[in-house]
Amino acid sequence: MTTPAAPAAEPVLYLDGVTVTFDGFRALNELSIVVEPGELRTIIGPNGAGKTTMMDVITGKTKPDRGTVRFKQHDLTRLDEVRIANLGIGRKFQKPTVFDHLTVVENLELALKGERRPLIVLFARLDADERARIDEVLTLVGLTARARAPAGLLSHGQRQWLEIGMLLMQDPELLLIDEPVAGMTDHETHETAELLRRIAGERSVVVVEHDMEFVRALARRVTVLHEGRVLAEGPIDHVQNDPRVIEVYLGR
Repeated sequence: MTTPAAPAAEPVLYLDGVTVTFDGFRALNELSIVVEPGELRTIIGPNGAGKTTMMDVITGKTKPDRGTVRFKQHDLTRLDEVRIANLGIGRKFQKPTVFDHLTVVENLELALKGERRPLIVLFARLDADERARIDEVLTLVGLTARARAPAGLLSHGQRQWLEIGMLLMQDPELLLIDEPVAGMTDHETHETAELLRRIAGERSVVVVEHDMEFVRALARRVTVLHEGRVLAEGPIDHVQNDPRVIEVYLGR
């Protein structure tokens, strides 16, 4: 007797036929993307391809004219930004937003789930689970040695890692990360690729990036956007050798 195949895992993120128009300009044009649980996906494409608008739609900042936007079983088009974030979607913008006057640990404390207003954070006592979670995230983002340093004294790369750590304190299932290595040294870029590879697996990570060496270092599935829709998708070697991608984005 043949054993039935296990059902396929439900996508974490499902976009189908998503269209967004601004003053007659179609920023997204029937965009369809599927992200699986634990997947690390890189999104590339020329300026104006729709990358930022796509992330705005996922996080509820922009509502689509039409199309399906689903996080697991949740219809994101019906939810506001706060409710979407509370579902388990975290977004990191290109410019890090950390509190320079607080230490690395205090920034992570502030990002803990629950009632974490600054005054409460500075005077509250952490329980054992919270301390263990902070130590875990410090190790994951490579900032244990800088735990007591003010965030304002961190290098650019370390500030990016701290903000990723602050998102991880919320325990998201999906991370959206915008151009994380812009302005980084080669060493920091390498370390960031390693960090994102470590993060993916337990959660899904979608990275928007222009640095093709960094994209290659991630060595995962790549989606190319052009004029608001998917132009090509697949492993980096496949994408880089696609004549359409070369023409509109990579050049000769």
